[in-house]
Amino acid sequence: MSDLVSIYPGKPKAEPQATPERKQKLEFNKLQKRLRRQVGTAIADFDMISEGDKVMVCLSGGKDSYGMLDVLLGLQKTAPIKFDLVAVNMDQKQPGFPEHVLPAYLEKLGVEYHVVEKDTYSIVKELVPEGKTTCGLCSRLRRGTLYSFADEIGATKIALGHHRDDIIETLFLNMFYGGKLKAMPPKLLADNGRNVLIRPMAYCKEKDLAAFAEMREFPIIPCNLCGSQENLQRQVIKEMLNTWEQSHPGRLETIFSAICNVAPSQLADRNLFDFLALTPNAGESKPANTIQAVEL
Repeated sequence: MSDLVSIYPGKPKAEPQATPERKQKLEFNKLQKRLRRQVGTAIADFDMISEGDKVMVCLSGGKDSYGMLDVLLGLQKTAPIKFDLVAVNMDQKQPGFPEHVLPAYLEKLGVEYHVVEKDTYSIVKELVPEGKTTCGLCSRLRRGTLYSFADEIGATKIALGHHRDDIIETLFLNMFYGGKLKAMPPKLLADNGRNVLIRPMAYCKEKDLAAFAEMREFPIIPCNLCGSQENLQRQVIKEMLNTWEQSHPGRLETIFSAICNVAPSQLADRNLFDFLALTPNAGESKPANTIQAVEL
């Protein structure tokens, strides 16, 4: 009888249900793998990082730049090439800016870091009328300072935390308000001709980065310079795109695919495509010039 019981033990016991903690861990691992895969693919697709590069990771204290640093640190350990990461934050002297937060976080990580102090806050508040958008001037001043600092430390690449949604929003900002068909390229030679900018998170979704930041409990530092400028053009575009995505799930993915699949002969830019060379015998001509990316 004991032999029969050992052979036919009856119904298997039900597997214990996963605990909330285990479910959360599984979700985190899944999300982390997806982000690392997307960043790794973008780096490979656009040859963003090469052997021996010194990558200056621009850290603002927001969810996106925290996520970028976290993912790059993970990839650095397993990458087939050797490269260095240097975290750089710019203290723009905004009132109430918590100066201790980023140094404490980066020291805990053991990451090389620098805090560049530059009072751009006073310049912006002096030059921009009350109620007007401050982002344009603020970003230009910040960009110039970071470019110069990259030269000082010998950085060969500057990593920015823009993601897929930023790229799509910029496309529509330029179309609706600037009359230009351009977005944010994943890799760009800066206007000064010296600095190469990379956007490793070009394939990452903002909602994934927001979830990742919450799971990793990053010490987020909000940008208070802008105040509550609810009517910013970018915010208007963001709300429009969110409405589209809710009504037609997958639309943002389709738009981003379009950014990556451009047909110059189907547009009307005479500098991009040689329409004058089209004849019945020649068929379609080749593009007249290579697209020159311009930093926003």
